[in-house]
Amino acid sequence: MSSAEDPETVELSPAERYASYRASRQHPVLRDFRSLHDFPLDDFQVRACEHIEEGRGVLVAAPTGSGKTIVGEFAIHLALATGRKAFYTTPIKALSNQKFHDLVRRYGPEQVGLLTGDNVVNGEAPIVVMTTEVLRNMLYAGSRTLIGLGFVVMDEVHYLADRSRGAVWEEVIIHLPESVSLVSLSATVSNAEEFGEWLETVRGDTATVVEEKRPVPLYQHVMVGRRLLDLFASSDVDAAAGFVKEGAPVNDELMKVARDDWAASRIKDRRSSRGSGARGARQVGNGRRVWIPSRSDVIDRLERERLLPAIVFIFSRVGCDAAVTQCLNAGVRLTTPEERDAIHDYVEDATRHLAKEDLHVLGYHDFLEGLTRGVAAHHAGMLPAFKQCVEELFVRGLCKVVFATETLALGINMPARTVVIEKLTKWNGETHADITPGEYTQLTGRAGRRGLDVEGHGVVLWQPGMNPRELAGLASTRTYPLRSSFRPSYNMAVNLVHQFGRARSRELLEQSFAQFQADKAVVGLARQLRKSEDALEGYREAASCHLGDFMEYAALRRRISDVEKEASRSRRQDRREEVLASLARLKIGDVIDVPAGKFAGYAVVVDPGWSEDNPRPSVVTQDRQARRLGMIDFPTPVEALTRIRVPRSFNGRNPQMRRDLASALRARTHDLTPPPVRRGRHSPSESGVDPEVAELRRQLKAHPCHGCPDREDHSRWAERYFKLERDARTLQRRVEQRTNTVARQFDRVCDVLAALDYLDGEEITARGRHLMRLYSELDLVAAECIRHGVWDDLGASELAAVLSVLVFEARRPDDASSPRLPGGRVRDVIGEMVRLWGDLDRLEKEHRLDFLRQPDLGFAWLAYRWAEGDELDDVLGASELSAGDFVRWMKQLLDLAGQVADAAGDTPLRSTAREVVKRLKRGVVAYSGLAED
Repeated sequence: MSSAEDPETVELSPAERYASYRASRQHPVLRDFRSLHDFPLDDFQVRACEHIEEGRGVLVAAPTGSGKTIVGEFAIHLALATGRKAFYTTPIKALSNQKFHDLVRRYGPEQVGLLTGDNVVNGEAPIVVMTTEVLRNMLYAGSRTLIGLGFVVMDEVHYLADRSRGAVWEEVIIHLPESVSLVSLSATVSNAEEFGEWLETVRGDTATVVEEKRPVPLYQHVMVGRRLLDLFASSDVDAAAGFVKEGAPVNDELMKVARDDWAASRIKDRRSSRGSGARGARQVGNGRRVWIPSRSDVIDRLERERLLPAIVFIFSRVGCDAAVTQCLNAGVRLTTPEERDAIHDYVEDATRHLAKEDLHVLGYHDFLEGLTRGVAAHHAGMLPAFKQCVEELFVRGLCKVVFATETLALGINMPARTVVIEKLTKWNGETHADITPGEYTQLTGRAGRRGLDVEGHGVVLWQPGMNPRELAGLASTRTYPLRSSFRPSYNMAVNLVHQFGRARSRELLEQSFAQFQADKAVVGLARQLRKSEDALEGYREAASCHLGDFMEYAALRRRISDVEKEASRSRRQDRREEVLASLARLKIGDVIDVPAGKFAGYAVVVDPGWSEDNPRPSVVTQDRQARRLGMIDFPTPVEALTRIRVPRSFNGRNPQMRRDLASALRARTHDLTPPPVRRGRHSPSESGVDPEVAELRRQLKAHPCHGCPDREDHSRWAERYFKLERDARTLQRRVEQRTNTVARQFDRVCDVLAALDYLDGEEITARGRHLMRLYSELDLVAAECIRHGVWDDLGASELAAVLSVLVFEARRPDDASSPRLPGGRVRDVIGEMVRLWGDLDRLEKEHRLDFLRQPDLGFAWLAYRWAEGDELDDVLGASELSAGDFVRWMKQLLDLAGQVADAAGDTPLRSTAREVVKRLKRGVVAYSGLAED
């Protein structure tokens, strides 16, 4: 922004000066807060902060990098100014660690604490940063740390759509005391107003502030070979908003590339058998080639265009590491000698805690070599300390290119001038799927550093077969709504019932965003149902008769019709069963009288063609036709009238054989009389009528309305009434299925817990108290193991191994095939745990639930060896896990061991679980607390 445009220097009119004076009088804390910054706040930031100072909760939905956290920081400033506490929550530990360091730099270490499960730093400080799970657990435990809490900032609140951990956000939002002001920060979602409406429903006065403008304009490009082409026609780009109008035209030159590419693929298909075409290139229809650049070529082009620093998103950990190796092999060097020295010194200092003997297995030297040249990878498989180095050096502008998986887009503060997306598909755990418009926006949203870049750039690399219009759709779609992933878990259920009782808990869950969205979906159905009910009343009135209750009379007529139809259906079914039975008895050589169809008359069976579902006998008729018949030809049962011999060698395609067989058939049936038509078993007699129908007809004739001259006119209205009533009942069922969905699931969860004696009516049993402290995905399996004493006689290393099967989950199912296991009791105990899981799985299915995945044995050997004190090199050598994944699973195992210690009560198991924590927390595991995610 130029000085001429700076609102702090623009000459204000008298009216504007008065408005500014009033604002400063009404919002004195905001005035002080603004004075702490050397840049003016954006309008949406000011509006959100004003709402907070006025005592409202606020939801801020704005693009990545737009400065939403300023609003959260103001809530912290307001808390300190008014003598209250503030909690800042994030979805992952890495974000909490990063925010902790930011706030310590601003307010000093005495004022700021950190609670992530791994770390407790100054937990009673007035400002505490934590993961959302920690706050949820504090709420359930009634922690004293909550005393004096005034504000909770929920960063990345759109994470509540996450299937595995999203429910935690809704639990916190519902259970926070009403006196706490909630500041919710979200990425741009298309239903922010709906989410804000729900927040107002459960939290009271809440303002929704939506910002669509980006602080730095974003331009979209496609890299085709060595050329960088604009994605859209420039006249339609609203770069300040970061998106274009839906349906905006694509760059003509890019469309021509796509047409040439399609033509080239046709030529390539025709020539493929001759092996034509050059490696790394694609022959286009007019003779030109589209080169597929290497990763080092891409970096070279970005550097020449002055588009660094850049984040290159590669949806593969292996791909990210390979990209760094390729750049090093290609001699890429993006740093000056001074920058290389600064990087080297920083990395050496940041990793000084790592044991020298572990550096080789951690790949330290290759990691350092890449960073000093300005390139690095960033993904969940890296050691947390390494990731922290990459993040810090990228923010400082020393690391120029980061090859990252999409996990980087979860909120880590790493803005870039340019974002590159290699491919528009990624592995989602089950298959390779196209990225969504929301994911595309989240990734490209990191392009453009506020205060450093005039504009940001999103670049997609051209791939053979790419459709530019589909890419344009990704870049222009604005409809990616926030959808709740909430569902009540076993741990949630026991904590809720303990705190509120079962009935009140049910009411609380009906306040969830999931239920709010379900109820909103029901609104249209309910409106339709109300219209139907109004129309029913009108039809009833139109069918009224002066002689009596015509709807009663119409109901009798309808009942007669229904009974007759049912009797007819029953007769048809009986007759079908009789026909099937008769066809099942047919044999080769049987002479039958085909009762209906084109080939009715005498025929001889040459193949019974029996099938329980669709019998198809083959016959030869008297006029020498060989035909296969179907059920339609047999409205009545058939039986063999006589038999004739059919030669074993008979072939229906042989005319002479057909003539001979037809001649024998005519001779045998010359004197036969066709059998009489038989009735079904339950048909009424010739003279009689179904007794129920007879009684109904008697009542009909005796009804006063039977003699009404307008009877048929009334009947037409009554029939409309009955048809609409049937439709209304269907609507009613649909409404009932959608309403109270969360509460009904909660009931099923409670029924499972009651069956296991964890709940007794409105109370938690002694067994249920174990479950209150277990927050893992397989919480109920862990509780059952404690209950049955499955872990009681294990040593610490053995307990570490068996607990690992409840936290570890292979990235792909085949990764866990034939896992190596420690011997002795560990195998028996794991077998018992799997058996318990099987019992619970069956119980879940009986109650229509599916929460508990099967235990995964793939980490047991590593957990055991690490607890036994083996070196990192030896442990990782027995596995294909990266060091980062190893540390991540160890952290989750540490969490569960701590939970088991809390849940075990005053028993030997508590001591063993605490010993597990001590044994596991060493080396790279012990030193990764402030960088783990």
